[in-house]
Amino acid sequence: MKKNKKTFLYKKIKLSLIACFAIFVFYTISPVFAEEADPFIINAELGTDSKLPEATISEPQPVQFDNAPLVLNDGAGFYDVSNFDISGIYLGMLFEDVQDLFFKKQSLYVPRQKNSIVFTLASDWRVNLDYECSQQGIYIPSELEKCILSAARKRGLLYPSELHLVRESTGETIDIYFTSNATDNVVWRVIYKNDVNDMPGAAEKYSHQRDNKIMVFWQGIIEKYGQPNSGNDKWVSSDNSFDPMLTAYYGMLELTDQGIMATDAAKNTSDARENFRAKPYAF
Repeated sequence: MKKNKKTFLYKKIKLSLIACFAIFVFYTISPVFAEEADPFIINAELGTDSKLPEATISEPQPVQFDNAPLVLNDGAGFYDVSNFDISGIYLGMLFEDVQDLFFKKQSLYVPRQKNSIVFTLASDWRVNLDYECSQQGIYIPSELEKCILSAARKRGLLYPSELHLVRESTGETIDIYFTSNATDNVVWRVIYKNDVNDMPGAAEKYSHQRDNKIMVFWQGIIEKYGQPNSGNDKWVSSDNSFDPMLTAYYGMLELTDQGIMATDAAKNTSDARENFRAKPYAF
């Protein structure tokens, strides 16, 4: 009787130890399982600062290049537009430098609260990764997307392509566009917008107010950048539209370097073709 009691007690202790060990193992490795279950945590790309605003992933937006020749005004010279800035943002700035400027320092502009950073995977690379994931037997759309994004992140192909800022006191906005990591993830386009062309009503007073706002805006542009040297709305570096250029509109400024973006697009296409992981065909 005593022997049976001891055996029962021994088994009970053994089962308790096994149960404790199982619980320990589960809670130790469960974070690993959780991480594997979520192959892409977007904010991890931005560091561990919980104060960073929300980010998102988007398909690359098609870029329409303007290759119209530029004509220099009589008596005007070319500007070094690469030295022009919009609120401290220059063409060719690294994403990290722009991020530091508006995320970690006091500024008139702050990242908008909803999806201020947009991450993108170049279309040519997406085709490659789609094929690779499909070769692993992954076909369910949601799982295929996870596989593609996970592979893109690990290989440094997923990059911040847009950063959106707002000045809440005035409603001004700045949209910044970046090249991919193939060309160092630098600024190639900056769009600034304000409300000078807006009218709250049709009354004549609103028309006069709009005219005055436009005049003040235009005076500020001339004071900062000088007189346009191509037509009445462009500041150009050369007669090549793929060189850095600034264009003014009613309530908007656009600073662009189409050349670096064209180089980036060509490099992504070339690199993706060279690195397509086809089956090891033998014949």
